[in-house]
Amino acid sequence: MKTNYGHLTYCSNIHPGESWEDHFEHLKKQVPAIKQQTSPNQPFALGLRLADAASKTLQQEVTLRAFREWLADNDVYVFTMNGFPFGNFHHSTVKDKVHAPDWLSTERTAYTIRLAQILAQLLPEGMEGSISTSPLTYRFWYPEVEWDAVFQQATGNLLQVVEALIDIRNQTGRLIHIDIEPEPDGLLDNCTDFLQWYNRYLLPMGIQHLQQQRGMQEAAATEAILSHIQLCYDICHFAVGYENHASMIRQLQQQGIRTGKVQVSAALKADMRGTAAEKAALQEAFSQFDEPVYLHQVIAATTDGTLLRYRDMRPALEDIQQPDVVEWRAHYHVPIFMESYGALAATQADIKTVLDIQRQHPFTPYLEVETYTWEVLPGNARLPVDQSISRELQWVKALLDEK
Repeated sequence: MKTNYGHLTYCSNIHPGESWEDHFEHLKKQVPAIKQQTSPNQPFALGLRLADAASKTLQQEVTLRAFREWLADNDVYVFTMNGFPFGNFHHSTVKDKVHAPDWLSTERTAYTIRLAQILAQLLPEGMEGSISTSPLTYRFWYPEVEWDAVFQQATGNLLQVVEALIDIRNQTGRLIHIDIEPEPDGLLDNCTDFLQWYNRYLLPMGIQHLQQQRGMQEAAATEAILSHIQLCYDICHFAVGYENHASMIRQLQQQGIRTGKVQVSAALKADMRGTAAEKAALQEAFSQFDEPVYLHQVIAATTDGTLLRYRDMRPALEDIQQPDVVEWRAHYHVPIFMESYGALAATQADIKTVLDIQRQHPFTPYLEVETYTWEVLPGNARLPVDQSISRELQWVKALLDEK
């Protein structure tokens, strides 16, 4: 839906279905009810997540036409896609496989181009298209001595996508950008990593590539890269990394690097400066969120300002009695309208900080709520999906509308 501070949607990765037929059934069941609760009298936005198999089906002309007709009939529009999870995302162990295939692969490249071709046919007139994607790869799949080569190969594949996006824009007039989504333990772990990669690899390699392949002048090549490769600002991910949001957003703007969309999401956190018994109680509280489907990286802040990193919840729980730790933050996309979960808190304040910046100095046209952990939440935190999504959207809209 359109707000005074950007278009607001939610990501359909909350709905299962790796085939288009299965996913579309969930959309037809849930979306009209969510629209009725949140946007009954104006068009409703849907952030579309398509698995690779679903994208191949939806690319077919008859299937895509039928979906466009359903969107029109239900007053729904699509301006963004989630192209991070390639395959299964529900009812199976995902963990680090969410990064596979990574940006070193031809499969990831072809999948992303396919999403862009679909989005170009769904995008409303006058709007940009946004596709979020993985932070190149999972950093522990490659030894650090190979990272330079990994960056170069992944960037080269992304530049193939840039060329496809240039063609789409020339043919249709529609601008679509790929929004890189840094994540704890991704090769691009945080916003600082993203900026360093953008300036060290993407811009110099991209300018040279477009000069050689497209005959572009340096200024035109630079603008093409800035337009087609942007940032997906996931608030949960950056909160887990203790990012200073105002500082990072300012750096992005100073360097002319654009934020394609903000994913409005919350993590778990806890003050760890207690007794051994109090830490044991927090261990029990966090253990309720230790589930086998998704990665739940934990980053612990210490008294001297250094950060301890754990690849998942289990190894962090085993090390919870560390004496110098003052705070834990855990990668777990919890519902954004809740401030606490028993003994644990949510990083809801980070959302309020970023949305306040957006209200004062808008830095992105798009906001997307991304909570996908409903089915693996502890039972007392679950609500019916349509009610939960509606409540999240209403909560964000109320924050944006505050005087």
